[in-house]
Amino acid sequence: MSDFEKLKNELKLKLSEAKNSQELDIIRTNIFGKNGLINSEFKKLGSLSPEDKKKVASEINNAKQELTKLFNNKVLKLENSEIDEQVKKEKDDVTLPEKDFRIGKIHPVSQVIDEISSIFSEIGFSVEEGPDVESEYYNFTSLNTPENHPAKDMHDTFYLDENMKTLLRTHTSPVQVRTMLKGKPPFKIIAPGRTYRSDSDQTHTPMFHQVEGLHIDKNINMGHLKGCLNYFVKEFFEVDKIKMRFRPSHFPFTEPSAEVDIGYRVENNKIVIGEGDKWLEILGCGMVHPNVLINSNVDPKKYQGFAFGIGIDRLAMLKYGINDLRSFFECDFRWLNYYGFDPLDVPTNYRGLSKWSLQEIGLKNT
Repeated sequence: MSDFEKLKNELKLKLSEAKNSQELDIIRTNIFGKNGLINSEFKKLGSLSPEDKKKVASEINNAKQELTKLFNNKVLKLENSEIDEQVKKEKDDVTLPEKDFRIGKIHPVSQVIDEISSIFSEIGFSVEEGPDVESEYYNFTSLNTPENHPAKDMHDTFYLDENMKTLLRTHTSPVQVRTMLKGKPPFKIIAPGRTYRSDSDQTHTPMFHQVEGLHIDKNINMGHLKGCLNYFVKEFFEVDKIKMRFRPSHFPFTEPSAEVDIGYRVENNKIVIGEGDKWLEILGCGMVHPNVLINSNVDPKKYQGFAFGIGIDRLAMLKYGINDLRSFFECDFRWLNYYGFDPLDVPTNYRGLSKWSLQEIGLKNT
């Protein structure tokens, strides 16, 4: 018996006796490695005569095929054995009931932002975004806010430096200025996002959500503003008629300015939006102040427009019967499971904005 046959038989014996994958790796290297049995024998062919070379090469190839088959079978056998051992150790009881599978819900705030975006997109508005950490200039000065305005006080605004030049934005109006500075009129945008103010109670939280709207073009007037907001309120609350009033107010960045109230009535201890003898404030608005246009590189002699700001969390509370604003941010799964929305319920004006009608909302809160 040749040395090659002896080595082959020794490796076959080691293969049959291998007990784990580590031993198999060593045997694989001894057989098929760079300096293993097969490669070593092939290297010797150069010193043989053509006749002997052909004969020996055939023997090596046959041995390689035989050892490959034995090796693969051993690998499969060990893998199955290891799986069986693992199953025995884990002791899974296949008769146990399956674990609960909870489907996530869309937060009411996220849902309302989608609803608002859907409504305004129908009348040509696009969505713009800006940074939460803002400069004093964009948040106040560019929006015509005077130096002594109460909103600039530290007890109202979260400043991030001692010089009071960097802050957490108190509204999303800076997005309007940034949008105008990087483009040319006309502009027709909404800017939803997080805002921050130093306030906390049942109807206020330090972080809340707002959407600001802006429409700048030639010959825009208060009539366009009233028509736009009337359309939005009816679509959002899903009512055919809406009673609205515009009360004169003051904001540094608009002139004239107004606060908007909508009519409602109480039936069976629930609020019914639309008509009635009671009023509910929902937003502020006005015609953009010429100074804001100048700060945004827009010529106020050629262009004018309107702006508005709406509290998203407040809209969600009114539409879906949520009484405490703080519950939005408590991360209570039970609350979210009750008020949340199916991830596939994408709001559109064509198939409905929400999963509940106003009547259903009333039933949920009685």
